[in-house]
Amino acid sequence: MSDAQAPPNTVERTEPEVSTGSTLTDIFFEPGKVFEALRARPRFLVAGLILLVLTCIMTLVLYLRVDMGQLIRERMERSPNAAQQTEAQREMGVRIGKIAGAVFIPLSVPVTIAAGAALYLLGVLAFGGTIKYKQALAVWTYSSLPPGVLAAIIWIAVLLLKSADTVDPNRLMVTNPGAFMSEEASPVMVALLSQFDLLRFYGMFLAALGLRKVGKLSSGGAWTIVIGLWLIGVLLSVGRVAIFGAR
Repeated sequence: MSDAQAPPNTVERTEPEVSTGSTLTDIFFEPGKVFEALRARPRFLVAGLILLVLTCIMTLVLYLRVDMGQLIRERMERSPNAAQQTEAQREMGVRIGKIAGAVFIPLSVPVTIAAGAALYLLGVLAFGGTIKYKQALAVWTYSSLPPGVLAAIIWIAVLLLKSADTVDPNRLMVTNPGAFMSEEASPVMVALLSQFDLLRFYGMFLAALGLRKVGKLSSGGAWTIVIGLWLIGVLLSVGRVAIFGAR
C-alpha cells in the first residue's frame, strides 16, 4: 500500500487579468472584457481621480472664459424675488455663488460616485444579483469615464471657440437637443430635452453592461436599474426648474 499522497487540487484562475493602464484604455473599446476583470479585481480610484481632475479643468476654463459674477447677477435679477433684494444682498449673493460653484462643482464628483455606487448596490441586490460596494464603485466610475472624457473635450472646445459673451454654461453640451433651444424657450422644456443626451445614453449603456457583468444580472434587470435611475434624475431636474424657475 503506497504512502504517497495525491497532489493537492490546483484551481486555475479564469478571470482576465487587466492592468490599470489597460483598463483605462480598454473601457473605450472592449468594455465587456474590462467589467469582467473588474468583478474579480474591482478598482475605481484612478478612474475617479481622472473624473475629478477633468471636472476641475472644466470648471477652471469656465471661470477663465466667462464672467461668472455677471452671469449670476443676471440670473438673480430674473428671479421672482429680485425686487425684494437690495444691491448689497445681490452682491453678496454673487460672491457666494462664485465661491460655491468653484468648490461644489468638483466636490460633486466624489459625492456622486459614492451615492451612485450605493444605488447600484441596492439595485443589484433587489434584482437578485451579487455585488459588493467596491464592485459597484468600479461599475459607476468606469461607466462614467468614457462619456466624462468626451464631455470634457466638447465642453472645453465650445468654451474656447465661442465668444465669451455668448456662452451659456447650461447650453455648452451640444450632444442634447436642449442646447439648441432658443433663449425664449420654456426652462422646463429645455431641462427636459437636456436629459436626452447622447453621452448620457452612452454612459447608461456602459452601466447596464457593467451591472450585468459584475453583478451577474440579466440584461433586463441591469437596464431596469439604469433606466429607473435616469428617470428619477429627469424628474428631479425638471422638478427643480419647475419649482425654482432656473436651471
